[in-house]
Amino acid sequence: MVSEYDRQIEDEQAKPTAKTRPPRGKMDLVFFTMVLLLLTAGLVMLFSASYAFAYYNYNDSYLFILKQAKFAVVGVALMVGISFVDYHWLAKFHLPWVVYGASVAMLAVVLALPPMQEGFDYKRWISFGGFSFQPSEIAKFAVILLFSYLIAKNPKKMRTFRYGICYFVLLLAVVCGLLVKEPHLSATVLVFCIGVMLLIVGGVRLHYFAILGGVGLAGGLVVVLTGVVHYASSRIQYWLDPWSDATGKGYQTIQSLLAIGSGGLWGRGLGNSRQKYLWVPEPHNDFIFSIVCEELGLVGALCILAAFAVLIWRGVTIAMRAPDRFGSLLAMGIIFQVGLQTVLNILVVTNTIPNTGISLPFFSYGGTSLVMLLCQMGILLSVSRSSTIRKR
Repeated sequence: MVSEYDRQIEDEQAKPTAKTRPPRGKMDLVFFTMVLLLLTAGLVMLFSASYAFAYYNYNDSYLFILKQAKFAVVGVALMVGISFVDYHWLAKFHLPWVVYGASVAMLAVVLALPPMQEGFDYKRWISFGGFSFQPSEIAKFAVILLFSYLIAKNPKKMRTFRYGICYFVLLLAVVCGLLVKEPHLSATVLVFCIGVMLLIVGGVRLHYFAILGGVGLAGGLVVVLTGVVHYASSRIQYWLDPWSDATGKGYQTIQSLLAIGSGGLWGRGLGNSRQKYLWVPEPHNDFIFSIVCEELGLVGALCILAAFAVLIWRGVTIAMRAPDRFGSLLAMGIIFQVGLQTVLNILVVTNTIPNTGISLPFFSYGGTSLVMLLCQMGILLSVSRSSTIRKR
């Protein structure tokens, strides 16, 4: 039986003739500008933070920036291209289920692979033909897409416990369970929070979240206490007192705080960081914001945070103006992921919360995450185009 939502999608996707083809809407230029601004700032800071590390370890100062720049070009091209594609196609041909199933399959494949490095038991990448990617990046989008589709398809059922909670918790548990086994704690937290946020926006009764929150808390305690993620308890310990092991597990946090503090109000100047010279471990990854603070100071760091705030504001605005429930949920899920990931990264770098190994969007090195991020920005721009078409 075809639901009302499916009929709506089919009507909107009915192929128009040349005479009746609707004009393409205008993208949200403020959002697009902020994406390019943050991407440019991220590339500049990545080069500044990485060249000493790249030269010392690989004898090539341009190694990371050249790779990231290539991914950025591909990502921007995909973002612009996707912005011209009607996002409703994402709800056709069972695509949400296909993406979800593919992401689960890839997460399962990761667990069957040998550890990434000798002496470590974590498994997060799939490599082939000299190319590697993290299935967790695809899993984040898969949860957003599937949840948005299912919530929009059956909005009335979201008020029931059986569909609104049990059904979605099962889908979420499969992904989170596989991520915990990698182990990848930061991705687990992100996916869980994204799922919960979409359920709240989707209309689930709020008192059900006492149960869902209890399940999440219980699961977290089991993970820590049973040692499923063996490093979780130690990270809490060295978060509370990183100086208890200043040359070991607390070393990265201490060096990050020293970098932030030495930047002062105006910073040492672009390219003049001292901590990036092999003091902050892998400064181009999760702790790149500490180098930002050291070189650009408090003022520069606040400017970057302001750019993220404008991006998130425009993303929420796009979600609120979306022409339908599916577009609104899709946009809200994507921009929530960016906002939450940004906040968590900064909280980690400043030692406000334990180290979760979470990257800073647009800044941290990583080809898979950057391309996926820019593709998702393209989806948001597609939603904004559809909004302007509907207004006409």
